[in-house]
Amino acid sequence: MLLGHERPPPGWESLDAYGYALTALVNLPVAARRRAPVAVCLVVCAAWTGYIAAGYWPVVNSLAPLLALYTVAASRSLRTALGCAALTGAVWLYAGFTAREASMATVTVQAVVSALVMCQFGNAARVSAERGDQLAVLTERLRREQAERARRAVAEEQGRIARELHDVVAHHMSAISVQAGMAGYVFGSDPGAAHDALRTISDTSREGLEELRRMLAVLRTDGPGDDGPGPASYDPVPGLGRLDEMAGRIRAAGVPVELTVTGRPRPLAPGVELCAYRVVQEALTNVLKHAHAARAEVVVAYGARQLAVTVTDDGGAGGRTDPDRIPPGAGHGLIGMRERARLYGGTVDIGPRPEGGFGVRLTLPTSASATPQGDESRA
Repeated sequence: MLLGHERPPPGWESLDAYGYALTALVNLPVAARRRAPVAVCLVVCAAWTGYIAAGYWPVVNSLAPLLALYTVAASRSLRTALGCAALTGAVWLYAGFTAREASMATVTVQAVVSALVMCQFGNAARVSAERGDQLAVLTERLRREQAERARRAVAEEQGRIARELHDVVAHHMSAISVQAGMAGYVFGSDPGAAHDALRTISDTSREGLEELRRMLAVLRTDGPGDDGPGPASYDPVPGLGRLDEMAGRIRAAGVPVELTVTGRPRPLAPGVELCAYRVVQEALTNVLKHAHAARAEVVVAYGARQLAVTVTDDGGAGGRTDPDRIPPGAGHGLIGMRERARLYGGTVDIGPRPEGGFGVRLTLPTSASATPQGDESRA
């Protein structure tokens, strides 16, 4: 409207009421260009054509068609944008034909360049918006994946803690229960045996408490500035070197245990040793709970690239396997054995033996380059 107040070049009419109405018809539809860009572009070009045909100066309304074309290119396919660009360029050429003093070469260049520039700008805006949408989708997917990984990590850590607590509590409490029952049974008839049982209970409970404290110390979140009692010491995790102590506790509870080590003992990764220790602990605990009259044997075999640990028992009276000892496959201890073995790339076989009794065999891969220590075998 402001440009229409200026005096047009020679050969063009000044704006009157009809011209102002056509100007409004050309520009007002642009307000709806985002809802229907193609329809707005067609309406604007048609109104601009009528405006030019009425003899008014085309430059007054040249911006609205270009803006409508830009919106089409920014929101529709390139083919649709090129079609609207051709329509806009044709109207621009029509304005050049109707001018009295105009260079058609200049008008043609203006029509082609203006339309293509608007298409290029609009297409660049569309590509940028699509990339932004893709980035938003990928960001949301990454956020969900990170949340899922965090959830799985928490679940795995909870499972690991549960297995550790089960192994520690089940083993030590089983030994304490057996010793307490024996102490009560011989308290009056054999005070010496009762005293030995109480001493074993004291040692076993103290060791169990130490392991629990170690686990709780690892789980603590107190920082240096907290008001807690200060950082706790992190004792070494149980390993194969403590199998003798475990076998002694089981023997004191009434189950004869024979421990044999073959091959060339060598230091292994702490996780591998802890895995083997816990599997032996769970297996002997099951013998203590389910086959108290049995004899157990633990064999630790160091191979060149693997560690094999076998825990067997003869089944107790008559060497027969108690059907109640055959696990249904859902016990926490058996699940813990399998999970530990899978965590370190190993396998574990659990089940009754053909000759009687029960057996657990764990196989774990190890490093062949570790420095051996100790004798060839130890019994």
